[in-house]
Amino acid sequence: MNIKEIASGIHYVGVNDRVTQRFESLWPLPYGVTYNSYLITDEKIALIDCVEISEVEDLLRNIRNISGSNVKLDYLVVNHMEPDHSGGIPILVDEFPDMKIVGNKLTIGMVKGFYHIDDDSKFYEVADGDVISLGSHSLRFIMTPMVHWPETMMTYVEDEKVLFSGDAFGTFGALNGAVVDEDMDTSLYFEEAYRYYSNIVGKYGTFVLRAAKKLENLEIGTICPTHGPVWRRQIPEILELYKRLASYESEPGVVIVYGSMYGNSGAMAEKVAEGLAARGVRKIIVHNAAFSELSYMIRDAFRYKGLVVISPTYQMTIYPPIKSFMEALKSREIRNKALALCGSFTWASGALPELKKYSQEMKHEVIAEVQMKHAPSGDTLAAVEALCDKMAEAAE
Repeated sequence: MNIKEIASGIHYVGVNDRVTQRFESLWPLPYGVTYNSYLITDEKIALIDCVEISEVEDLLRNIRNISGSNVKLDYLVVNHMEPDHSGGIPILVDEFPDMKIVGNKLTIGMVKGFYHIDDDSKFYEVADGDVISLGSHSLRFIMTPMVHWPETMMTYVEDEKVLFSGDAFGTFGALNGAVVDEDMDTSLYFEEAYRYYSNIVGKYGTFVLRAAKKLENLEIGTICPTHGPVWRRQIPEILELYKRLASYESEPGVVIVYGSMYGNSGAMAEKVAEGLAARGVRKIIVHNAAFSELSYMIRDAFRYKGLVVISPTYQMTIYPPIKSFMEALKSREIRNKALALCGSFTWASGALPELKKYSQEMKHEVIAEVQMKHAPSGDTLAAVEALCDKMAEAAE
C-alpha cells in the first residue's frame, strides 16, 4: 500500500481489500474496498481508526514502516465501531498494552460488548468539543450520531485543517496506488459514492445534514474518510454529493425496475422505456429485478427523479424480487420521487394493490398506474402512453 503523508506528521496507513466479495455480506464489491487508518506522529502518537480483523497485520506493517519496529501507540481514536473498522482493536490492545482507546460513552460500551475489553483504564472517554493534545497537533472531537451508527463521531486536527470523517464521505473501491484525490482519476469513486451512500447510509439523511451543519464553521483542507480516497481537491464536490443525497434531491432521469416471469411484464417495461425516449427523456435505466443486483437498483432509485415499478402478481402478491426492492426503498425512507406503478395478473389482481400499499407507507404520491390483464393490449398500451406523458414531465 502507498503509505502517504497527508499533512505534516499525518500519514495514511490504511489497507486495500480486493478479496471480500460483498460488503456487509450484501453489497457487491467489484472494485474492492479500503479500510482507511491514519497515523499521527507527535510527542504522543495516535492512530485514527482501525481496520477489519483480517487486515491488521498489514496495518501494523504500515505503522512500523513509518515509526519503526519499537513504535509505541499512545491513543487509538475510534470514530466508528462497525467491525470493518473496529475488528482489529483486540490485536492492537495486545500489541500496545499502554495504548488508550479514545471514544465517546457509546463507543466504549460497544468496545466492551464486542471485544470483552472490560478494564476501564484502557479507555479515554470524550464528548462533543473535547480536545486531546498530542504536542504540536491537537485532536478535537465532533459527535455525529447516526451517521450511521449512534456512536459515530469525527476527529478534527485544527492546525493542519484535517477532518477524519469516519464513514461519512466514503466510497466503495480499493485504491489503485494513489491515496489523495488530486493524484488520481476519481470518476470511479464518485460513481461508487452514490452506491455506498444509498446502500449503507441512505436511511439517515436527516442526521447526515445535521453533521454537515456542524462542519460549516470548520476550515477543512483535507477529508480523511474510512473508505475510499482522501479528499482535498474535490472536497466541494463530495460535500455537495452527500448533501444532495441526504436531502433526497434527484437528477433528471427515469429508472424502470420490473419483474417478469414469462415476458409480458417485461414487454410493458420495454414499452415504457420506448415511450419515455420518444418524449425526449435521455437518462433511462432499466433493471430486471430478477437479474440486477439490488445494490445497483437502490443506487439508481436514489439518484434519479423518476421511478417506474412493474410487477406481475405472484401468489396473490408482488413478485419476490420486486418485493425486496420495495422493502429496501421503504427501509431507507426514500422521498421526493415521481413514482409510477404497473401491475399485471392473469385471474386475480394482487401486484398493483400491494405496490400501492408500499407507496402509501412511503408517503409517495403515485403519478400514474397501469393494470394489465394477461398481455399487453390496446387498453394497456394506451395507459402506458399516458404514464409516459406524465413521467416525462415529472422526471425532468
